[in-house]
Amino acid sequence: MAEIEIRAFAADDADDVLSVILPIQREEFGINITADAQPDLRVIPDYYQSGKGQFWVAVKDGAIVGTLGLKDIGHNQAALRKMFVAAEVRGSEHGVAARLLDRLFSHARDAGLTDIFLGTTDKFVAAHRFYEKNGFVEIAKADLPRSFPLMPVDSKFYRYKFG
Repeated sequence: MAEIEIRAFAADDADDVLSVILPIQREEFGINITADAQPDLRVIPDYYQSGKGQFWVAVKDGAIVGTLGLKDIGHNQAALRKMFVAAEVRGSEHGVAARLLDRLFSHARDAGLTDIFLGTTDKFVAAHRFYEKNGFVEIAKADLPRSFPLMPVDSKFYRYKFG
């Protein structure tokens, strides 16, 4: 089994990040979305890698196979965004999603974050189970902080509280 490296996003990764995320959104989940509708993916260093945020990629055999963004939303809170893992490396035998999330939790603790929020769609049922298994609790949309970056497709919301 090839080793999978989790590392911070670098500018040269931009096109490869899109090539992981867009097919999952469009082909697997039937979400009619384009790169242009996700401007955050064109400015990852400014959008995610500022304040207490960060953006990670999972790399296998030189190719990006997973992504995870953490957006600083102020008040020691952050939004988990753009967690995608290519189909061929999903599941516990590869551990890509778990390793990405472990890196996020470690970074968040070191940065002094108190809460991580996320929004997802009803279609991502496996993701719901993953988040719940890893300590996220479903919350009502009304319980999100005002600074949370809402996406039109999000219909389910979660919170992870440190401490």
